[in-house]
Amino acid sequence: MSDLLPVVINALEEVKALNTITLDVKPLTGITDHMVITSGNSNRQVKALANNVIVEGKKAGFTPVGIEGDDTNEWILVDFGDVIIHVMLPATREFYELEKLWTLRPSDVAAGEHNEHPLDSGDADGEPR
Repeated sequence: MSDLLPVVINALEEVKALNTITLDVKPLTGITDHMVITSGNSNRQVKALANNVIVEGKKAGFTPVGIEGDDTNEWILVDFGDVIIHVMLPATREFYELEKLWTLRPSDVAAGEHNEHPLDSGDADGEPR
């Protein structure tokens, strides 16, 4: 586990993030090891969550590689390299369903299991927070 991951989770909890999950995507992609997906109740909270992650990450010695979406505050992506954080409004999160995107494997679709995705039944590959 990255040393950054607990820093990110604590930073999100400090600003009352909603429905935070952590996905280990290392076996699925070479772009990052972990993805954190969370929500805020308003554009202001989404911005505050992302800002707190950035501030606390920097305090812990990590530098963001990139930050996207902070102009609209509906979906802000904070990229620390090994950990990518998606902070979204609930409606945006529901629309894009990133949890399903990163947990549904091609073998699930080929086997016809796409109708019973683990996140639909509450058995997520991620860790609910």
